[in-house]
Amino acid sequence: MWTFLTRRTLTQWILVGMVSGAVLGWAAPDLGASLQPLATLFLRAIKSIIVPLVFSTLVGGIAGHGDDLKKVGRLAFRAIVYFEVVTTLALVVGLVMVNVVQPGVGVALGTAAAAGPVAQSKTTLASVLQHIVPQSFFEAAAQNEVLQVVFWSILFGLALTQVKGKPKEVIVGFCAGVAEVMFKFTGIVMKFAPIGVGAAIAFTVGHGGVQVLASLGALILTLYAALVVFAVAVLLPVILVTKVPLRAFLRAIKEPALIAFSTASSEAALPLAMERIEQMGVPRRIVAFVIPVGYSFNLDGSTLYLAVASIFVAQAAGVHLGLSQQVLMMLTLMLTSKGVAGVPRAAIVILAATVASFGLPLEAVAIVFGVDQLMDMGRTAINLVGNGLAACVMARWEGEFVPAESGDR
Repeated sequence: MWTFLTRRTLTQWILVGMVSGAVLGWAAPDLGASLQPLATLFLRAIKSIIVPLVFSTLVGGIAGHGDDLKKVGRLAFRAIVYFEVVTTLALVVGLVMVNVVQPGVGVALGTAAAAGPVAQSKTTLASVLQHIVPQSFFEAAAQNEVLQVVFWSILFGLALTQVKGKPKEVIVGFCAGVAEVMFKFTGIVMKFAPIGVGAAIAFTVGHGGVQVLASLGALILTLYAALVVFAVAVLLPVILVTKVPLRAFLRAIKEPALIAFSTASSEAALPLAMERIEQMGVPRRIVAFVIPVGYSFNLDGSTLYLAVASIFVAQAAGVHLGLSQQVLMMLTLMLTSKGVAGVPRAAIVILAATVASFGLPLEAVAIVFGVDQLMDMGRTAINLVGNGLAACVMARWEGEFVPAESGDR
């Protein structure tokens, strides 16, 4: 029995944790809800890795090129173009699905007040642009503001390329050492993943109850169907066209995706995703640049969710939006969603801001908020998969992808 247990992979133990947590939350809701501290401990441990890992890998990746900044500029341009194309396709898929299924038709707004208040934030393009630049790197690091850390780290790396001699070598070596340590740190924390994941699922089911799915089942099914369509109609063709090895990619991404799905936090899976994509054969400089930047500019699942949820709100409010109005709303979401952090339920704030700017009632957003955790899980997993694939595609375009022979870990 001991041999059988020790030979189980991390993926299998995470699945066991997810199922056990769901059963516990259903059978003993109070006990399940009381396990939230275990999930919080796991997430806090993971989030403590984010800033040192992002800083060290980004700075090392940029400065490690010496004086050759053309590769960095070319990679950035290609990545941004790719991000915009894929996220636009995600919006289109979400828009088509929600208009075909119409999950918001017939929803009673009278029950919205019971769902609790919704965070309101007037998010504009100007506020997103201002948010990119940190007042202090240490403040951004303390608050896990990934976009600000990425921006500052890129500038630091570019400045370091202009430094000559030993000072540069010392800092680049230091960053390489920190990156190696943080990957080992990730491996230690991941041993706690099945417990942390199980506790997160138990809390979600125990706190909200299984019956939370009843009134909004159509919305949840619409979102997950749209995510599947997006994966099959967009991500799979990208894999085939760019000749990314499908089996190797699935092996590399499965455990990070499970962590992202179960915790509803992209940040929780970031360190492991970066490690596994690099082991797959993508150079560290590409992994270090594309994946962290993608967490702010390539949130495929979140942008698709915003398309579905915003039109759902209009349908629930009985407001008919013409095609031109829907397109304008999608353009607004495309801009404002770039500042969404990879943390649980961050997208609901963007949704509330967009809905308010179009004169739709926030009461309908409160309905969505009631089951946002369940939808957050699916969209977060797609965010993770999309960013992992983006790193592989960029490596192909740069001619630096070297597939590694590896099996399941």
